[in-house]
Amino acid sequence: MAQPRQLLLASTSAYRRQLLARLGLRFDIADPEVDERVLPSEAPPATASRLSILKAQAMRSRFPQALIVGSDQVASLEGQRLGKPGKHGAAVAQLRALSGKIAEFHTAVSVLDARNGAVQTRIVPCRVVFRTLDDRRIDSYLRREQPYDCAGSAKAEGLGIALIARIDTDDPTSLVGLPLIALTEMLERAGLPVL
Repeated sequence: MAQPRQLLLASTSAYRRQLLARLGLRFDIADPEVDERVLPSEAPPATASRLSILKAQAMRSRFPQALIVGSDQVASLEGQRLGKPGKHGAAVAQLRALSGKIAEFHTAVSVLDARNGAVQTRIVPCRVVFRTLDDRRIDSYLRREQPYDCAGSAKAEGLGIALIARIDTDDPTSLVGLPLIALTEMLERAGLPVL
């Protein structure tokens, strides 16, 4: 059976691409190339929501018939944002700071119907409780996984799960970067049921 609408993922993230592929729908990928700077006094959930919508809207003129999925995630520890570390030293510093503490991940997903401009957005929060981590564990983990492109330096879908004591969320895929439970509901409302 032919899929009734084009589905577009407005992201170049390999993690989001892998998650969306789980739904078994055909989809295209495009880089939204948006300015992801944080606005002054903007709270993490607001940043995630704004950027997920912005990413989807950035693709509307190029894909005027598509359902466009935008997503963004903002992580924080005690009110301070956690970005992607990029290098080993920054990842060590992040994991030392996270040791024995709770990080919050706010993942927003938006579905834009390019035909009429209707947009749905949901924010799925996730609290991650980290184990107490010594430098030996941190170094061993980083050398094996090299999660330098992950906010918070811990890939829960990989070996990073060994750093975590507990994950509290309504949707475990939100921690990886695309909340599939929410997305499935949103696609169905937009006329593209997964099943």
